[in-house]
Order: sequence, then structure tokens, then C-alpha cells
Amino acid sequence: MKNYIKKAAAAVAVAGVALSLSACSSNSKTVVSYKGGKITQEQYYDEMKKSQAGQSTLANMIINRALEEQYGNKVSQKQVDKQYNNYKKQYGSQFSAVLQQNGMTPSTFKQNLKTNLLSEAALKSVKKITKKQEQEAWKSYQPKVTVQHILVAKKSTANDIIKQLKDGKSFKSLAKKYSLDTATKNNAGKLPAFDSTDTTLDSSFKTAAFKLKSGEVTDTPVKSQSGYHVIKMISHPAKGKFADHKKAIDNEIYASMAQDQETMRAVIATVLKKADVSIKDNDLKNVLSSYVSSSQLSK
Repeated sequence: MKNYIKKAAAAVAVAGVALSLSACSSNSKTVVSYKGGKITQEQYYDEMKKSQAGQSTLANMIINRALEEQYGNKVSQKQVDKQYNNYKKQYGSQFSAVLQQNGMTPSTFKQNLKTNLLSEAALKSVKKITKKQEQEAWKSYQPKVTVQHILVAKKSTANDIIKQLKDGKSFKSLAKKYSLDTATKNNAGKLPAFDSTDTTLDSSFKTAAFKLKSGEVTDTPVKSQSGYHVIKMISHPAKGKFADHKKAIDNEIYASMAQDQETMRAVIATVLKKADVSIKDNDLKNVLSSYVSSSQLSK
């Protein structure tokens, strides 16, 4: 349930009353005219409601508006803009191209981000974390650590860097010379502090890093989707007490829940029931069938 707003073949003009081909009249607004005829708003609507794209668009509109109505006060534009700017910074000059490849504009991407934040708010409201879940998460939790890394394309290059480090070369100079990570190479390969709840780093990278004590360097290259890493631990603090990390652990649990389709489907079903949705067009009565049955909707 990562996204509720998908690319549609066209925007659907959703009316609050049932329309049919037999109901078309001269009063219907013309959408397109051409030599010898025209397409009216009602004709367009009737065609769109038969299509999967049209039905998906309507379902997403209902879900988004129900989320906005119930949890809009929990999501600010500032939060949306912050996430948007983080993605923009991450992709740099490629950001516009990435949006286009995914059929989105800056406006629709922001709407996606807002919908995701709203669904997270709904998740936290509907699903409450248990002590058992916290205890399980605490077993594998790692506190925030700070590391340096050097990213290269070849394993042999990483092995050579490890050898040079053992021979006394400085991590800073090797990072500047070899690292493909342009964001960190000129800062001795230093990454922002992260803990086990981080979702931006590969699991293989985090696993290798958490095994290191302060001052230690990986003795073998660490493979990730980006290439091969040589990692040095700058600071690996003690785990400490659960109370000190409760918020981070709860966020980790919710992040895991958000990736579970069945959990999120149940959350959206709860939101829709609370919204008291009433679908007036019988041809569209099943657009929310992935979440609730037509009999559960108000008539």
C-alpha cells in the first residue's frame, strides 16, 4: 500500500448521480467536438466508469478524501515539502526525469507523499503496538552509529583499499581518491548517523557496520546494490535502555506494518467504514471491493 494515487488514462469527472448512455441529452457539457459529432461529459463518464483506470481513479479519490477528512490535521504541508525536498536532493539533476518516467508531475508526486503520510497517520490510529512487538524489536535493535565508507565498483579495488589501510594509509585520503559516493568522498566518507530502523541503507551494509567496534574497519568488502564498500566504525555506542529508544523502535514497527499489504488493507477498510461512503451509481458499487463489500457501504 505504498501509493493510493496511480496514473490514470484520463481524469475522471465523478458526479454524485447515476449516469447512463440513455440519459445523454443536449444539456450534457461537450468534452470534445469533431467533424460530424461530439463526445459529451456523460458519454465520457460512461466509458470511463467501465474501465479499470476509471474505477481505480474513483477508488483512490474516495480513499484519499476519507483519509484527508479523518487525518488531515495530523499531516502538514511542511511535512510534505520536507519529504519532497529530500527526494529532490537525493536524485539531483535526474529528479525531473525520474518523475516523468513514473508518469508524475511535482504536484502529483506531492499528493502521493501526502497520501502516504495520511495513511501512516491512519495506521498509527487504527493499529496499536503491543508490548510483545516492542520486546521482539528490541532484541535486534541497534542504536545510532557513525561510520565512514568508501564505495567502489569492483571487489578487487575494495580489497586493495583494505590492504592500503592496513599499511597505514589514511581513510580520508583513500575515500577522496577512490570513493564513488560523491556526497561523502570529500568528507572522509562520513555518513549521517543511523540505527537499525534506517531504510535508506542496504541491510547488508547495516549488518556489516553493526558488527564493528569503534575504530574497526571491515576486513572484507561489503556488497550492496551500489557496489562494494569498505566501512570504518567511528562511534558504536552501547545499546542502553529500552526507554531511551522506545520512539525509534515504535517507528520501526510501524514502518514494517506499512509494508504489509494485508495490514494496510485492513486500515483502509476501517477508514472507509468510518467515512460512511455511499456510492450512488450501481455500476460503480464494487470500486471499493478490495477493502469493503458493497453491503458494508451506506446506501
